[in-house]
Amino acid sequence: MQLIKKNEDFRKCYKDGRSRADRYLAVYVLGNGTEKNRLGVSVSKKVGNSVVRHRIKRLVRESFRLNEKIMSDSGSDIVVVGRRSANGASYYEIERALLKNLSRLGCIKEDSSINNSKEIPRL
Repeated sequence: MQLIKKNEDFRKCYKDGRSRADRYLAVYVLGNGTEKNRLGVSVSKKVGNSVVRHRIKRLVRESFRLNEKIMSDSGSDIVVVGRRSANGASYYEIERALLKNLSRLGCIKEDSSINNSKEIPRL
């Protein structure tokens, strides 16, 4: 998994990308011209202190990592923005929100089923 680090890449995704949002997350997707998907996660200080913000980032990155095999290989920049209601959300709520928004944006392969692994990540 590659990460988006540069501010200009985040801004370009916000400006030119397609977006979907729900209660916990807003997701922006923009093609990047490569074969790899890149992930960027942003959580505002309005959401909570640094412990809360970093927990949300870890949950989003782990959900993305575990479900990367069902993502389409179209080469997209995916920026996920955590919302206030994500504070205190469980891993499964964050995973469900991420997959739902990515599915709406067409980033999930059509022939794949949602990951129903028994493994419970401890974050």
